[in-house]
Amino acid sequence: MTLPYDYTERVYAGILGKIIGVYLGRPFENWLYEKIMAELGEVNYYVHNKFNVPLVVPDDDIAGTFTFLRALPDHGNQRNITSAQIGQTWLNYLIEKRTILWWGGMGHSTEHTAYLRLKHGIPAPQSGSIAMNGKVVAEQIGAQIFIDGWAMVAPGDPELAAELAKKASSVSHDGEAVYAAQVLAAMEAQAFVERDLGSLIDTGLQFIPKDSNIYRLINDLREWRAIEPDWRKSRKKINEKYGYSNYAGNCHIVPNHALIQLALLYGDDDFQKTLMIVNTCGWDTDCNSGNVGCFMGIKNGLAGIDHGPDWRGPVADRLYLPSSDGGRAITDAVQETYVLVNIGRALAYQEPLNPKRGARFHFELPGSVQGFQWDEMLSSNATITVTNIAGHSIIGSRSLALQFHSKEPDWFCAVSTQTFIPFSDLKQRTYELIASPTLYPGQTIKAEIEADPTNSSTIEGCLFIKYYGAKDTLQAFEGPMVSFNPGERCHFSWTIPDLNGLPIQAVGIKIHGNGEESGTLYLDYLTWSGTPHLRLTRPNVENSLWQRTWVDAVDYWEGSVSESFRLIQNEGIGMIIQGTREWNNYQVKASISSFMADSMGVAVSVQGLRRYYALLLCNDGKIRLVKTLGDNSVLKEVDFPLQFNVKYNLVLKVNGTHLQGWVDGNQLFDLVDNDQPLNGGAAALVVKEGILTCDEVEIS
Repeated sequence: MTLPYDYTERVYAGILGKIIGVYLGRPFENWLYEKIMAELGEVNYYVHNKFNVPLVVPDDDIAGTFTFLRALPDHGNQRNITSAQIGQTWLNYLIEKRTILWWGGMGHSTEHTAYLRLKHGIPAPQSGSIAMNGKVVAEQIGAQIFIDGWAMVAPGDPELAAELAKKASSVSHDGEAVYAAQVLAAMEAQAFVERDLGSLIDTGLQFIPKDSNIYRLINDLREWRAIEPDWRKSRKKINEKYGYSNYAGNCHIVPNHALIQLALLYGDDDFQKTLMIVNTCGWDTDCNSGNVGCFMGIKNGLAGIDHGPDWRGPVADRLYLPSSDGGRAITDAVQETYVLVNIGRALAYQEPLNPKRGARFHFELPGSVQGFQWDEMLSSNATITVTNIAGHSIIGSRSLALQFHSKEPDWFCAVSTQTFIPFSDLKQRTYELIASPTLYPGQTIKAEIEADPTNSSTIEGCLFIKYYGAKDTLQAFEGPMVSFNPGERCHFSWTIPDLNGLPIQAVGIKIHGNGEESGTLYLDYLTWSGTPHLRLTRPNVENSLWQRTWVDAVDYWEGSVSESFRLIQNEGIGMIIQGTREWNNYQVKASISSFMADSMGVAVSVQGLRRYYALLLCNDGKIRLVKTLGDNSVLKEVDFPLQFNVKYNLVLKVNGTHLQGWVDGNQLFDLVDNDQPLNGGAAALVVKEGILTCDEVEIS
């Protein structure tokens, strides 16, 4: 597989198109065409303000697309990945009734039905088959809405994209739903190298049966387009022949795939018009709009998105991926672009890309801002705008221009980007934003800034963080001030101090001046590294958000002033998880006890619910060091008679592939795992069928 020369930028455009489309259609999902026209008219731009809801929200279309694709790197980026392996990825990242899916129940929600099949040992593709779940359940829309990522890792290879799409779709769907996903995936993959829409549709049709409804409706729409110039009249024909009245279930694939093809055929190759048509038509607007936006982004690139209104500015690259891997939840389109591109490069046997030595915020893609926006809380008497420009980077090609302007003698202003749940999203009406912070005390932030040589004077600046303090209010903590002389570069390095367990919500740059002036600073990159040093417990001030920093995957979590963690799991294994994939070479320490449990302990290198190392006290008289990669594998065990109502001090340390474990100061385990080791991940408390109590977890 030969990668297109502009592969990275086209993936970025595809991801932007996906999230723009979802955010555009989300507020009026499942409305009928008549209601949309009566209350909104033709949908040419974002309408979230009319509904008094945030623009950037968690959504299943986005979270599922980029989470289920992790099956590839989790299984070695093998082109022959199986549906069963993708199904295991569902079980690893989904928290039942909480993340990614619409949890509508057995036989009502297709994805929930498939999840329950997987949970009870029925592997994919049987988990999503018509034979298992019936035709109506198996042919709903979900296969299509999660499919874009599989196309973006197979640029110019529609056969591979269609095959991956079939395997991924079959975890939860069958029949027409899988055909629609294959068509769309093949079209998107081919769109990296082909611009003609007719040829792209022909490519998609090659991979599905000619007697399928999807094949038939696409040909019908092409015939209607040839003789009917008005998309509204063709929409009416869709409603009559392929509408919801003809297909059972909550959200059938056939009507909605028809609207996608309608929008593409009548959109005149214009990003705004194509999105307008698919959204104005109604039904599952965010799903259809997300697929259409992704296809148009891949096909016409950033120029196609930028030709028209400002779609990108309000979004600022932001997206959320809530899952059991909470450290990946707060992310952006640039970070996810390089995840996908490096999967695609691995499938093409090429080395990964790591711009600016792997900096988290590097701004190397045109127009990217990676969530950085004006921070009103830390600004006074000045304004600041954020623009991505070429140049002003030592090891890259682009930077972020911070243009400030003041009419007052004493001023300050700031820009920041999110590292945890923003205040506006603490209470979501639909999908919960489950996340861990990405930045922690003990880690060192580094940034490089250049002052424009035309600036009229020297100004001061500093790094800062915002954190949720007493009564869950945002507070700021600033690093040391430095001076920016015109034309000079400045390197920042600041280690975040202890915050008594309070979560960091944002990181940014603050600047200060003493005269009426305008000028520009160029942010080359901003990143952080190092092992966190923190004690995770109930803060000594009134704060409820400390608990939301944990990914909660237990049946019940009850706590009191004297006992921060009382975790109760009825069946199977429950966990609470905190941290990121970047954590490595650290130890977790906790004093735990129980009244009753099958097993309990601490975990490191946690990469979801079924990928971790754990030190477990077991009720069968053993203590075990285990590795979970789908199923538990005991690395080593020793005799240890567990006593209830007794506190045990556990320490589990990971350093690369080296694992060590202590109980009450006695080292019981010291080994190296070179067989599919887990390289990096979060920390966790683990309990199986019982209760675990603990007051504090220490990471160092």
